[in-house]
Amino acid sequence: MAAQAVSLSVLDLCPVPQGSKPADALHNSLALARHAESTGYRRFWVAEHHNMTGIASAATSVVMGYLAGGTERIRIGSGGIMLPNHAPLQIAEQFGTLESLYPGRIDLGLGRAPGTDPATAQALRRGRADGEDFPHMLEELRRLFAEPQPGQRLRAVPGAGLEVPIWLLGSSTFSAQLSGRLGLPFAFAGQFSPDYMLAALRTYRDNFEPSAQLQAPHAMLGINAYVAPSRDEAHYLATSHQQAFLKLIRGNPGPLPPPVDDIEALWQPHERHSVMSTLAGTLVGEPVTVAQQLADLIDRTGVQELIVNSSIYDQPMRHRSYSLLMQAMREMQ
Repeated sequence: MAAQAVSLSVLDLCPVPQGSKPADALHNSLALARHAESTGYRRFWVAEHHNMTGIASAATSVVMGYLAGGTERIRIGSGGIMLPNHAPLQIAEQFGTLESLYPGRIDLGLGRAPGTDPATAQALRRGRADGEDFPHMLEELRRLFAEPQPGQRLRAVPGAGLEVPIWLLGSSTFSAQLSGRLGLPFAFAGQFSPDYMLAALRTYRDNFEPSAQLQAPHAMLGINAYVAPSRDEAHYLATSHQQAFLKLIRGNPGPLPPPVDDIEALWQPHERHSVMSTLAGTLVGEPVTVAQQLADLIDRTGVQELIVNSSIYDQPMRHRSYSLLMQAMREMQ
């Protein structure tokens, strides 16, 4: 089996396992980042979510500093920062600080969704429209990262003149088109929006124009993966994530639950359809099976990178899943 060289990265939602505290989740994230670094993963990204008791990465740039300080080589990034929640100057200063402390290791992935419920979004955005001003805010942020012009009064210190790679994240074609037109790398959220995956990637490539940052399209795809020595164990581990999505669609999200032997006993048929449709395309199984799934996915999408979320309750099993996934990728390539 042969395939193009594709990098693997980690998307960590900093899940809070049931019975644990956010502090435990943050310590788990650092341990996972160190494991990913030693295993050969390229990037380790954390995402901005608010008012969610099962996710501990609300202060994303602070978490990134903790992770970068505890690792040596792996790139640390945001997957992503929800730009309309913040003033562009604040993000330029925060990521300028991170880049100054950990040069050449920081990625700035940007999204336009609130990353939370409507009431919390209102508390964060204070009346701003839901993402409508994203292109304008992005332009302002990019100016703040550029070399200062003579007479320029507003500067990001640190930040101005630093080369922090900007990625656009999306779960539809909006950010795909924008990132292509601006010549930026694009990351698609296939881990929860598989239906738009191929259309978004095609839109990105069709609209791509070379830029100073990027000469050719560069796409990364988010996926979920659960790898274990046996198929049955892999599917068992995946039930934690399935339960988390079930709680979300029922309107009562919470900490990551432990896996169960019989997930079918927990949901109604329409709930099963909703969860499984959202998580369609998840890589699950033993390494040989997952290697074939990887080859098929890469062949269908043509992406340059995969960024992988594995919401596994037991931390040693989570580390093992990422190790086996890397093993599957290396055997495939």
